[in-house]
Amino acid sequence: MRASQRARGEDVGIVDSLLAADELRRSSSVRFDELRAEQKQLGKRIPKAAGEEKAELLRRAGELSAAVKAADAERDEAAARTQELLLAVGNLVHPDVPVGGEDDFTVRETIGTHRDFAAEGFEPKDHLELGQGLGAIDTERGAKVSGSRFYYLTGVGALLELALVNAAIAQATAAGLVPMITPALVKPRAMEGTGFLGQAAADVYHLEKDDAYLVGTSEVPLAAYHMEEILDADTLPRRYAGFSPCFRREAGSYGKDTRGIFRVHQFDKVEMFCFVAPEEAEAELERLLSWEKQWLTSLELPFRVIDVASGDLGASASRKFDCEAWIPTQGKYRELTSASNCTEFQARRLQVRLREKGGAVRPVATLNGTLCAVPRTIVALLENHQRADGSVRVPEILRPYLGGRDVLEPVAA
Repeated sequence: MRASQRARGEDVGIVDSLLAADELRRSSSVRFDELRAEQKQLGKRIPKAAGEEKAELLRRAGELSAAVKAADAERDEAAARTQELLLAVGNLVHPDVPVGGEDDFTVRETIGTHRDFAAEGFEPKDHLELGQGLGAIDTERGAKVSGSRFYYLTGVGALLELALVNAAIAQATAAGLVPMITPALVKPRAMEGTGFLGQAAADVYHLEKDDAYLVGTSEVPLAAYHMEEILDADTLPRRYAGFSPCFRREAGSYGKDTRGIFRVHQFDKVEMFCFVAPEEAEAELERLLSWEKQWLTSLELPFRVIDVASGDLGASASRKFDCEAWIPTQGKYRELTSASNCTEFQARRLQVRLREKGGAVRPVATLNGTLCAVPRTIVALLENHQRADGSVRVPEILRPYLGGRDVLEPVAA
């Protein structure tokens, strides 16, 4: 655990604090049990005693009563402190994860080649200019109505979102995932259990009046779907594809990606989520990644797969693979999807367990993977499939969901 915290760039000392708190929790629990046992024995003796003996026993009973209350309070306080520290520790980092910060990832593979626009004889436009020309994106009115980093998808832009969502859900259901439309508001227990109230807390919208949270991903309600349940081992794996709005403060991103719809406060997403036996988790992570690669390949996007470095992992992830699409006007790859193995970290917090045939009960493993984060996917599609006249070619997989259109044409000003 110390090595994992060190690899994450997190506080290593918290591990020793946790061990000390847990030792106090154990010892105070033993002390409470001993005092309660003595109190019960004393309670049996008092009715049988008389005279000075009874008076002494009653005096001792008074002392024990106060001691039991104090021990009970100490036990509860130690348990609460242990739990508080436990929730502050991230999942154990997989030993194969590259150690370092955001830029210390390793590239697993690169798929597809990006276009040479110079050879084609024109300078590529960015997604916002293209989207405005298509009558598809309106950020000015989004800012007027809701503030910065909000937007409208209009006309063919709205149709493109629906096409992406329907095509993504179709792929997911064909792969055997159960489609889900999930709540956008969750209780603190769900948010905390999935690991989003630690390092990510600043990025979360909290409705104080209701003590509820707006989800930043449907991973949260999907992870909590089987909260406090025991699943029969022969019903695993359980795989879901959740569609939901997502809300993020984008704390700490001031000045980053302010143009267009790449980094926004609200967006829609199709998220895959799996409950599996822990020994199947690593194979399931590869399976999630393969579905993401299938999706991006079907959209005819050039992309690469990276093994995310330890310091860039979310608190719940033991290992994470990102698929990054090439964005022509930025001249670099940017994250479109992620697949994370959370091992038993979330399941322990949310008390999601499996029951073996012999009756033994243990935590499941949970995994999540983005299939389609809509705005970023639209960014990649517009920029990679643009043509010199401002029109955009539609990948074949989306055409049935766009009334057969093979090209998105600019609209008259």
